[in-house]
Order: sequence, then C-alpha cells, then structure tokens
Amino acid sequence: EVQMVESGGGLVQPGGSLRLSCTASGFVFSDYAITWVRQAPGKGLEWVAAVDTRGDGQYYDTSIKGRFTVSRDNAKNTMYLQMNDLRTGDTAMYYCMKGRDTTTMGQGTQVTVSS
Repeated sequence: EVQMVESGGGLVQPGGSLRLSCTASGFVFSDYAITWVRQAPGKGLEWVAAVDTRGDGQYYDTSIKGRFTVSRDNAKNTMYLQMNDLRTGDTAMYYCMKGRDTTTMGQGTQVTVSS
C-alpha cells in the first residue's frame, strides 16, 4: 500500500521560511518522480513543484519559482520542499504524491502565512 506522509507545516509570518517533508512507503521511491500540490481554502488543487527520480530535474510553478526548492533523499524515501520568503498567498494545505497520482496524496500538512 502506497503511503505518503507530509510534515513540517505551521504558522509563519510573511517573509519567513518552512521546510516540508514527504516520507513515502509501499513502492520503490527512487523509481518515481514526486510532486507537491497545495489547496487553499475554497480553491482547487494547485500544482506547486516536482522532482525527478534522481533529484536532478526540478520543476516549479511560476508563482513560487525562486522562493521554493525541492530536493529528495532516496536513501530515506523522503522528499523536501524548502519554502522561503513565504507570502500570505502561500497559505494552504500541502500534499505530496507519487508521480501525478492524486490517489496517493497523504493527509497533508497545513501552512499558514500570517502576521
């Protein structure tokens, strides 16, 4: 059974930083790209970033490019999302998924950016 566990969210002031983690199990982690998406209150899922199997290829939505960085540690079955210069518009529940399979999303981790 595929399981994705997101963690690291919290309340942060504008301009602050957080690092989210996504730990996976139930599949060969190093064989799949991993994706971060987010969902703000009352809105649909928004694609945020992705990293390829080895971590060499990193892809970002234009809204977060230059502020967020994705990385992965295949030895730990874990992917990270380093978020800097956070804005109120980044407030959302953040989820990771195996590839583009939304059925594998975990329970999410809440990020709230507020002064």
